[in-house]
Amino acid sequence: MTSPTAGLHAPSLVEVAVRQLRAEILAGELRPGQRLIEDQISLRFDISRGPLREALRLLTQQGLVEHAPRRGVRVTELSDTDVAQLFGIRLALEQHAVRSVFPRPVPPGDAELAGLHRWLDRMRDAEQDGDALTKDDAHRAFHAAVVALAGNRQLDLALEPVLLKLQRPMALNLRREAQALGPDEGLARHQRIIDALRSNDLDRILHELEHHGTRRFLPASLLASRAE
Repeated sequence: MTSPTAGLHAPSLVEVAVRQLRAEILAGELRPGQRLIEDQISLRFDISRGPLREALRLLTQQGLVEHAPRRGVRVTELSDTDVAQLFGIRLALEQHAVRSVFPRPVPPGDAELAGLHRWLDRMRDAEQDGDALTKDDAHRAFHAAVVALAGNRQLDLALEPVLLKLQRPMALNLRREAQALGPDEGLARHQRIIDALRSNDLDRILHELEHHGTRRFLPASLLASRAE
């Protein structure tokens, strides 16, 4: 049987490993605090240590894994306080962004909101395709697009690491919501943000951001474990 990664060059192997490990972390198959043992992963993915170590380095930059002295490489653990603070920072940046540009002299049209429409459509398409990882990526990009409406590069740069650290909590909330209420609920609440922005009503926009349901389906412990 031919390996699914046979014939790929090293950069492609890195991308394969990053995507697979991200998918397993966001799906909860690899739990917070769980050790990532290179020999086991190399064997499972049928790749050498070089591409795997580069993949782990990239995942470290994204905040999904961490290197701890004498503990090796592990899936990053965030405390409940960490998660609450990160979501608070995300909300503060979103609110600052919309306060800086709304209300506008002329309500924004579809062209100005095209980025938000594009990411919401991608979330919808990914849901239909059963591609949870692409949906997670589009979800984070949607929130980045809200802040991008301010046209403030420093705000965009401030938000980027926050969204990376929130990858797992955001994915977990969205997936558990879909299991409990169906996927349309998550899509609908993001559509409400677009509708609020189109209304040009600052109070309505702030209300939708404040009551967005960001953490509604997160368990108190974030399903964290400290597996050796």
